[in-house]
Amino acid sequence: MKLKAFFLRLYWLLDAQLGFNPRTFFRAIKGLPRYLADLRRFRSLYKGPVTFTPCLHDWYEEGGAGKDEYFLQDLMVARMIFEANPEKHVDVGSRVDGFVAHVASFRQIEVFDVRPITAQIPGVEFIRADLMNPVEKKKGWCDSLSCLHALEHFGLGRYGDPIDPRGFEHGLANMSDLLRKDGVFYLSVPIGVERVEFNANHVFDPRVVIRLAAENRLEVTGLTIVSQNGRVEASTLADEALDDLSGQPYNLGIFLFRKKS
Repeated sequence: MKLKAFFLRLYWLLDAQLGFNPRTFFRAIKGLPRYLADLRRFRSLYKGPVTFTPCLHDWYEEGGAGKDEYFLQDLMVARMIFEANPEKHVDVGSRVDGFVAHVASFRQIEVFDVRPITAQIPGVEFIRADLMNPVEKKKGWCDSLSCLHALEHFGLGRYGDPIDPRGFEHGLANMSDLLRKDGVFYLSVPIGVERVEFNANHVFDPRVVIRLAAENRLEVTGLTIVSQNGRVEASTLADEALDDLSGQPYNLGIFLFRKKS
């Protein structure tokens, strides 16, 4: 198990940080003979000009990435917001080309992010802000709030934010301040054996997330788990279930909170 984890980490480092994807490379080598055979047959049937643009690994891919945890969370939470139809929805740091785009397809959405967004996106109002600090004049700003796969990065410097080991605690408190009484908060973070993977992300004990939320008047009302193999299931909030999740290496936890008075 430790050896598998090591190779997965090495693969992530090569692919996401150094720009070399071993899987794509070896699939391209595997696909080269087929490409040459197809090219030879096409040229025997077609006499016009041809530009050589080999795509050597698409034969081995599915028609879409339906098991990716980002894809699943973005789709599920966007559907929840569509059904809830809140008065004002605000997002903090979620993926613009995923979740934010989903929501903007059917309603206005206001986005806070520590990074700049220069594109003019229909349906999206962008405000640059570091949520590790309070947002001025925005208390009780909205009745619906989301932060998907973002809070775990707060304070680690990955996106230009200041180094602060308690950045996620400050972020959670400031996001709670944005919500009105009875407002709904959709939060997703990695959960499992608690640790810091500097400067990528935190992995949180789910019990700690629920406790910190409660300290900020956020009552947990639901928890959905997305496993690394793309399995989605609702979790109970019983101590036994949370204890089990806190001992697993990694899952994505999608928490649903309601703001108390």
